[in-house]
Amino acid sequence: MTEFNPNYINPQLLLNACPMYEKSPLIQLKSIAQLDVFIKDESHRMGLGSFKALGGIYAVATLLADKWLAVTGKKLTLEQYTSIEFKHFSSSTTFICASAGNHGLAVASGAKIFGAKAIIHLSEEVPEEFEKRLIEKCAVVVRSGKTYEESVDAAIKDANSSHGVLLADGSWKGYTYPPSLVMEGYTVIANELREQFTQIKKWPSHVFIQAGVGGLAASMAYMIRKYWQQQPEIIVVESEFAPCLRTSHRNGIATTVEGNVSIMGRLDCKAPSLVAFNALEKAHVDYLTISDKESIDATRILQENNISTTPSGAAGLAGLLKMYKTEKFQTFFAKNNFKPLIIVTENKL
Repeated sequence: MTEFNPNYINPQLLLNACPMYEKSPLIQLKSIAQLDVFIKDESHRMGLGSFKALGGIYAVATLLADKWLAVTGKKLTLEQYTSIEFKHFSSSTTFICASAGNHGLAVASGAKIFGAKAIIHLSEEVPEEFEKRLIEKCAVVVRSGKTYEESVDAAIKDANSSHGVLLADGSWKGYTYPPSLVMEGYTVIANELREQFTQIKKWPSHVFIQAGVGGLAASMAYMIRKYWQQQPEIIVVESEFAPCLRTSHRNGIATTVEGNVSIMGRLDCKAPSLVAFNALEKAHVDYLTISDKESIDATRILQENNISTTPSGAAGLAGLLKMYKTEKFQTFFAKNNFKPLIIVTENKL
């Protein structure tokens, strides 16, 4: 099953019962390149500092609830998620994934909350700080390979040999359900935005969404097209060293790319998520690539506006500024009411 058909009510209900959950802020800044910019700030989401918290924790909870139903024949209630009985039940389950940092933190946090275990594979490129934070979440950390793709391969082999539950945020043929749950968790962001824009009675004309394997971009695009009352242009922003989604779009099929290593570590993914790619193909989005330098410049601008993030977290702004500099766009801007939305996806370590 490679179609993305989420039920955004499910993660919202589960998160509403979580004491750590609150809406991330929608900020409006008028000082960025003389533009009026909406910023959805995910840099403090649920104490983990990244939007990834929504996907990993929700997917862990749902997969454990699925197992509970299969074993007991009964559906888990919201109250039972934090019960001693459920934690004892979950203690025999180990979740395994590869991560560039934030997804692993989300999976490890979910496992800890609900009483399960977690093994996280990190490539050599992932900063030491992520390893320390994962260990604090009681996860077992394994350094696997030089690149993210090599750590993914190691996680797959680990799950197959140990009978652990593979919880990747990317998807491929024959493996789609767990990563679809991760993406379903991300729908909370677009739903929050829908409520926030409805309340202020303003809507963005353009949405710039950064992408690695594409989970966030696809989830956002699906929700925008299905539920937002005013429809913006959607621009998916990728590293010029890892344009797997743009290349896949041009080829009409999910395509793995090759390239140098980018400083945008969370976006430096050479293979697209199959579910995400298929969803984006139906959402009528455009693609834009940015350089490492452009992402660094965008990071500095956000920091000057008291928003602490990384080049990956600032990639949406980098895409916006790159488009804004083009002659074609200047002509558009002069004639239209341009109100861009960017997402700051993570905090600076």
